[in-house]
Amino acid sequence: MFHSHKLLSLVLVALLVSPFVSCGARHSVDEHYFLVATNIQVPYWQTASSGFSSAAKEYKVRAEFVGPDNYDPKAELQAFNEAVQKKPAGILVAVADPASMKDAIDRAISSGIPVITMDSDAPASKRLLFIGTNNYQAGMIGGKRLAEEMKGKGNVVVFTMPEQTNLSERLRGYRDALADTQIKITRVVDIKGDPRIAFDTTTEIVGKERDKVDAFVCLEALAGKEVANVVSSNNVKGKTIIAMDTDPDTLDWIGKGVIAATIAQKPYTMALVGLRELDDLFHNKLQNLDTDWSKDSFAPIPAFIDTGSALIDKSNLQAFQQARKTMTGAQK
Repeated sequence: MFHSHKLLSLVLVALLVSPFVSCGARHSVDEHYFLVATNIQVPYWQTASSGFSSAAKEYKVRAEFVGPDNYDPKAELQAFNEAVQKKPAGILVAVADPASMKDAIDRAISSGIPVITMDSDAPASKRLLFIGTNNYQAGMIGGKRLAEEMKGKGNVVVFTMPEQTNLSERLRGYRDALADTQIKITRVVDIKGDPRIAFDTTTEIVGKERDKVDAFVCLEALAGKEVANVVSSNNVKGKTIIAMDTDPDTLDWIGKGVIAATIAQKPYTMALVGLRELDDLFHNKLQNLDTDWSKDSFAPIPAFIDTGSALIDKSNLQAFQQARKTMTGAQK
């Protein structure tokens, strides 16, 4: 009889305590977060995936990285819409085409799903905030280094994708950095997400216009290694190349002295902070997701989180590679 009363007491205590324990457990494996991008197999996005997964493991929630393996804005839009249909706790998205993605983001917000943009923004949409690089400042950093390398004069070809807001901001930064020099941007090439365009265009230039072009600037990750490959294989000397991001091949060309420098972003940090922000929005819900908080002086969330950028050249290449290996397990 004594044992029965003791057992009953333990059961009652457990029942009384369990609600408080479950309430204290902030996270659940039922929480499902998405990171949506394009070109998801490239090293930049694999690094972002590592950051996203790291935050998910920290919080013990589910994280899924989706999108096309190539640069395909339509396929990214489809992946985003499929994620919305699963009613996740939140979505982090790197926007390839702001115009086509705007309505999809707005619908997700209207349905109660928090959406944050990272790396590339859709400022006209109702996304809650943007996490990424101050792209104008990144362009200024690259432009100042370019001016030093070119000693203030010469002609430059730029490789970019003009429809992306982040790349337009980088180009604006370059232009302003070069404003007081004799350096001219003579051609802006839209690579349309295809590195072969950068390769073919550079091949054409070194074959027919070698003396008319003194430098190449790559505002995105795909073009730098292609330009360096063409310049090196054709034994072209005296051309300055400024790249973007830290693709392993780009870093190899810096080590070989073909690329002068690259602008490193922080995709690991962007994605890690992105999931943390989404998690907070899920557990501390805003009264209304459909509000333009950027215009509110007492907003509960920031409009922009700047994760920073840095110049990588031969002087700090090895230190950067070691740090990345430590954080992501990458070999280079």
